[in-house]
Amino acid sequence: MRLFRNHASERLTDPGEVALNARNVHFEWTGIPLHWMTSDPIASHVLNALNLLLPEGERSFLTTFGEALPFVRDEKLRADMLGFIGQESMHAETHAGSYELLLTANGIDPQPYLEQAEYVFRKTIGPRRSTATRAGRQQLVDRLAVIAALEHFFAFLGDWVLNSELEKFDADPRMLDLYRWHGAEEVEHRNVAHDVAEYFGVGYLRRGAVMLLVFPSFLVLLVRGTKYLVHRDPDLPDLGYPRLLPQILRSMWRGSLPGIPALLVSALSTFKPGYSPESVGSTAQAVAYLAQSPAARAAS
Repeated sequence: MRLFRNHASERLTDPGEVALNARNVHFEWTGIPLHWMTSDPIASHVLNALNLLLPEGERSFLTTFGEALPFVRDEKLRADMLGFIGQESMHAETHAGSYELLLTANGIDPQPYLEQAEYVFRKTIGPRRSTATRAGRQQLVDRLAVIAALEHFFAFLGDWVLNSELEKFDADPRMLDLYRWHGAEEVEHRNVAHDVAEYFGVGYLRRGAVMLLVFPSFLVLLVRGTKYLVHRDPDLPDLGYPRLLPQILRSMWRGSLPGIPALLVSALSTFKPGYSPESVGSTAQAVAYLAQSPAARAAS
């Protein structure tokens, strides 16, 4: 089991500061099997559940950053936020299109789980009070802290999928490109949500408290989504949590999912004084992948 990422990417030439821009992509979803990692159906469903979570989460990010933008006077940070918004908007649109065709084409209705995801994200980082009030401004800061915590994990997952060897589990190359394209852009813009949170005064204690809430909540949502999909998959036994969790751990051990030790180390790294997401992944590797992503090249 690979616990930590492949450091071969560090040998690539650092491109320096990169301007963030949304990239057009074109994916062809026809004929992708539900178990798109044919050698590991459970890992397929864990990532399918992530596929369901991402659009609603990213739409909430866009709303919150849109509320925050008028308060930002730093031109470089504003430019980064606008690039982030463009990329996240493309991620949400693309993932929504993929799960609609992948799941519904295979007889699974994702709507009940999507409604749960929508409720969670809108209750945690959805708009509440007007930011013209002091209470509304503080709630905005809390929501930015949640986004920074989630973006830390999305960058971690992006780095993982760029360095994983999912081909050995017979992964469909189109789905693999979807996750690697998205993951590369998460690595590319990994600093933005943290920088915005810092700009709005999210300090060490609030960052730590939010991470303690976000980390387990994110895992619970992911496992719940996996159980939902497995329950509705006609080709798999209906596994309850006591039987499903060992299967997920087995996939982690095999390397078709990121391992618990790496997840914990990643979460704990945010508690270091002076933490920065700069060390999560390699910009050089991300940019190199984005230059040769089949979906990005198909749209150019």
